[in-house]
Amino acid sequence: MDDARKGIITEEMKSVAENENVDVEFIRKSVANGTIAIPSNHNREVKAVGIGAGLRTKVNATIGTSTDICDFDMEEEKAKIAMANNADTLMELSVGGDLDEIRRRILKVSDIPVGSVPVYQAAFETIREKGAAIYMDEDVMFKAIEKQAKDGIDFMAIHCSVNMETLKRLKRQGREGGLVSRGGALVSAWMVENEVENPLYKNFDYILEIAKEHDFVMSMANAMRAGAIADSTDRAGIQELIILGELIDRAREVGVQTIVEGPGHIPLNEIQANVTIQKKLCRGAPFYMLGPIVTDIAPAYDHIVSSIGASQSAAAGADFICYVTPAEHLALPGPEDVKMGVIASRIGAYVGDMAKGIHNGEKDLEMANARKKLNWEAQYNAAICPSDARAIRDARPPEDPDTCTMCGSYCAIKIVNEWLDEAPTEVFE
Repeated sequence: MDDARKGIITEEMKSVAENENVDVEFIRKSVANGTIAIPSNHNREVKAVGIGAGLRTKVNATIGTSTDICDFDMEEEKAKIAMANNADTLMELSVGGDLDEIRRRILKVSDIPVGSVPVYQAAFETIREKGAAIYMDEDVMFKAIEKQAKDGIDFMAIHCSVNMETLKRLKRQGREGGLVSRGGALVSAWMVENEVENPLYKNFDYILEIAKEHDFVMSMANAMRAGAIADSTDRAGIQELIILGELIDRAREVGVQTIVEGPGHIPLNEIQANVTIQKKLCRGAPFYMLGPIVTDIAPAYDHIVSSIGASQSAAAGADFICYVTPAEHLALPGPEDVKMGVIASRIGAYVGDMAKGIHNGEKDLEMANARKKLNWEAQYNAAICPSDARAIRDARPPEDPDTCTMCGSYCAIKIVNEWLDEAPTEVFE
């Protein structure tokens, strides 16, 4: 951000401009004013990914161990699957096993930006040592941020917007689905039990110093996000957003990049309003939508639910989407869940980007022309997941290689090609 404000165009800015097919001066100005962020920690080399207004909507894949399933090799496999299916970023969210080791392993295998939630490490290492997160020392939270920054984490979800005022509103109004942010729950419980203000809010300037030193992007965590449709866009959520906007002003004053996390469960008809309010209160900061989940009743199919939410969010102006897998609300995702989640969110983001004019459907036109010509290789090349498309057709091969087994010899396109397109013009005179 400092370079951008000085008029300096960095290699990361050049790379983003080239990948997005936009003018590099647009990137520089947007980084300078905070409407585009480029997560790239000083301590490691990663692919430059631009997140923000005027760019393609990006997709994040979360991975990480749990206390029940702690398989480091599987987490590495999940990271590689996410990257192979073109996730733009990863978040390493482990809470089981040696948290330093798994984070460093994921950073080593990843060539895209990696994010984290440092309060997880602070809290769960305290639980192992002292029995409960409420016994966490304040400095442990900051040590976790600094350690992960030194390791090379490119963006961090910091739970700095939970304060006493936010908790008062949450307590007064109540919720149908409770508080579902794991980091938000840990910080809130610590505050209530110790009867003190959130250290991450109280000492926000110190976090900015660490972020500035290592140049990681602060992902302003949405601790009050709704975990049920009935709780969407409530007073606690809006109160937190007001605080986030104020904190973002402070981050920009010292040249620290930010993005803002957004709602989890939200009905379709409230998505546009949420994006508009966030962009207004946070002065155009990149908006990171978590899913979003647009109905609560589809466990095992929440990747489809969130693809719908992602398309609406991207169309409304969201800049970054956190994927949801079929295992959401049910279990720790496995490798196949990760693949399905990435693809579903990429489809939603692509559809939303077409609606807001980031692209004009070039791939759709390519597919349409390939289908008209019955050119199957060209169809695979235009597909969002070529290998899966090829596998389905190959598993049920048609008698006529020009067609597929859906219509076989009654293929409408083949009929039109033979009897209409090739018909002499005189027939219609």
